[in-house]
Amino acid sequence: MKKLYITVLSVAIVFFLYVAIINRNTMDMSGRQKLLKAIYPVITSVGRLMGRNADNIENKHGAKPVQPVYDISIILNDGTAQPLAEFKGKKIMLVNTASDCGYTAQYDGLQHLHEQLGNNLVIIGFPANDFKEQEKGSDEEIGAFCRKNYGVSFLLAKKGTVVKGNDQQPVYQWLTDKRRNGWNSKSPSWNFSKYIINEEGILTHYFGPSIEPDSDVIEAALK
Repeated sequence: MKKLYITVLSVAIVFFLYVAIINRNTMDMSGRQKLLKAIYPVITSVGRLMGRNADNIENKHGAKPVQPVYDISIILNDGTAQPLAEFKGKKIMLVNTASDCGYTAQYDGLQHLHEQLGNNLVIIGFPANDFKEQEKGSDEEIGAFCRKNYGVSFLLAKKGTVVKGNDQQPVYQWLTDKRRNGWNSKSPSWNFSKYIINEEGILTHYFGPSIEPDSDVIEAALK
């Protein structure tokens, strides 16, 4: 019994130190957020192994949109309007995000992509409270959290709804309706689902949350 107690205590100490090291550069994170960041590699690995939130859907036949995505404008985190038409000639990755999710650490990978491919790729995060209320903060709080803890400098949209319904944001209405985008009706399965639009405004891919921003399949999709 004493050996078991010592083993459990040792494991707890090691895990506590691991969580502390992983979060050494974080600011204003809750205990839950720090824990989720620490166990993020486990969450994504298990998700991929079990096929959970790991969809990889491709527009294999090159279906073109019925409604041009460039007709849509989004409202950014600071309240300004951003016409998607300004991004013609670049790829666009749209990701629904949340600050209190097991996948929140993907902000790191998204920021890395932004820094690496920013001349040819526009990343837009869409904070949403649609999944287990994991994004309760205000737009100001969300922006501060992303900058302080993940150095986010890519675009963030105003917090809104990404799942189907009366309040669904216009760009997500387009992304999830094949009568508009030409082929796809897949809604985000959870926070950090990813849609990719190519340089001609064609929706080319949907990737589930368990597929990380720096994965080989996303790298291939962005070439």
